[in-house]
Formats: sequence, C-alpha cells, structure tokens
Amino acid sequence: MSYFVTGTDTGVGKTLISCALLHGFAAQGKRVVGMKPVAAGCDDDGQNEDVLQLRSAGNVAVGYGRINPYCFVPAIAPHFAAQRAGVIVQFSRITASYHELAAQAEVVIVEGAGGLLVPLNAQQDSADLMLELGLPVILVAGMRLGCLNHALLTVEAIAARGLVLAGWVANVVDADMASIEENVAALRQRIGAPLLGVVPFMTQPDAGAAAGHLDLGQLYN
Repeated sequence: MSYFVTGTDTGVGKTLISCALLHGFAAQGKRVVGMKPVAAGCDDDGQNEDVLQLRSAGNVAVGYGRINPYCFVPAIAPHFAAQRAGVIVQFSRITASYHELAAQAEVVIVEGAGGLLVPLNAQQDSADLMLELGLPVILVAGMRLGCLNHALLTVEAIAARGLVLAGWVANVVDADMASIEENVAALRQRIGAPLLGVVPFMTQPDAGAAAGHLDLGQLYN
C-alpha cells in the first residue's frame, strides 16, 4: 500500500501532507517511510529540507540517499538543476530505491517535485515516474485563488495519463482566501475520488496536527 503525492502547483503543501499521511498510517501501527525521488534546493551538507521532514516522519530507519536518490543544489526546476550538474535523472535508479524501501515498509509515501507534469529529464516528467512506479496518486490541492482551475486541470491530466487518483486533500495555503467552503464543495462535486480531508491554514505547519484532519479510511472504500 503506497501512494504518490503530487500537487496542483509548487508551494501547495505536498511535504506537509506527505508527512501527515506518514503520521496517519504510523498511528495505525504500520511501518512507514517517505521518499522524494528528486529534490532541488540543498544545504551545504547536500540535504534537502523536505527530505529531512519526510525522513523524520517515517518510522523505518533508512539512509538519506535511499529516500532521495537525486538532490541538486539550486532550488529551480529539477531538470534544469540536473542539467547544471551534468546529471541525467534515471528512472531505473529511482525505482531501485523505491523497491528497497517497499521491502522494508508497509507504506511508502512518494512525494513528487512540483506539479504533475514537471519535467525530470529531456523526455520524461513526474507523471511518467508515477506510471513507472505503478502507484495510485493523492492530489494536494492548494486552496488559494485559482485552485478550481488548477485542481480540475490536474485531475483531468491524471486521468489522461492512465493514472489512478486514490484521493485528494484540500490544503488551505492562503489564510485570507474567500469562500473556502464553497471552493471545496465545488471541487468535491467535480472530482470523483474521495476527499481525504481539509487541512486548515497553519502559521507553523505541523504534520502531526495535519494528520488529525485526514480520514485515511477513505482510501479503503
């Protein structure tokens, strides 16, 4: 039982929700681990903050490189960062790491980079990676102005690629957004997959608290 978490855009809270999913499954007594195959934006030690959060949220001890096979210094689109580093992102390396994690954990939460169609190399994008891994998708919809169009376009693209949308999360990223309830209702009416929860705006994002707003039972229906 593993899932690939993507978002309607960058900065919509994929890491928060991925960590919240890890907390939620761990609370059910499952062995869980997070993974971010490609990360852009690393510190002096070659580590990415999102990856460190995912590692902390899991309960299976694994090496950093297993969770994050590709990490690049500049915080730019991953295929540009890879080009600057003279590296080609190879899906074979990612899938090998994923299968090693899946052998140790009951649940692997794989967090993508950016949105659904972010390029990862010259020919392949994040949706291709989801297909390669064969994972159902959980969509994080960032609740802010424009969310209806962004979410529905992403849902349509998920279906067009032959991917399975297991569920979606409404994550409030704009504290001043008007008509949040109406926007969530509009998306719920139009998205066939279950709404796993509405995570309110948090001044200090907390994955444990966010987990309390998720109903993982919806994934089993």
